[in-house]
Amino acid sequence: MNLPSRRTAMEFESTLRIIDQSQVRKLPGVVQGQTVQPLVGVPESPSERVRVAVATFQPGVHEELHWHPIEVFYYVIRGSAIVRDYHGKEYPVGPGNAIYAPAGIAGSHEWQVGSDGLQLLSVRAALEGHKRMQFTVDRETRRSYIELDELMKMEGVNFDSHY
Repeated sequence: MNLPSRRTAMEFESTLRIIDQSQVRKLPGVVQGQTVQPLVGVPESPSERVRVAVATFQPGVHEELHWHPIEVFYYVIRGSAIVRDYHGKEYPVGPGNAIYAPAGIAGSHEWQVGSDGLQLLSVRAALEGHKRMQFTVDRETRRSYIELDELMKMEGVNFDSHY
């Protein structure tokens, strides 16, 4: 006995997106000599839970010891750097190396970019600005701080009245 097929085609629009990095605007990074190209997790290319960007550093840039309130993953595309942890231990990194910084001060890291510059793929598991901010660590006092302009840029300040 031949029964008619009960399969029906589902109709839907594809949500796949291809992003051409050369068409993505470059924004100033946290330090002088750094640019950031947000690929996913921004209004032009929204996502549910992740923000992905390409961070490019000019040769010799130093990004001070800092930590994030969320975990961060970096993948080195090109160039080189020395990454230092909270205790000052040095890790040379180059193309093909991955760096995982857990959330909190124990995941603190700093970058000393090599003479060939550095380009990273940066992946953060949060979209909200206040979760993406970073806190600088003073190596002498071990105190953490964030500049007010950076705090405001990352939506970490709200001046709404509580009355």
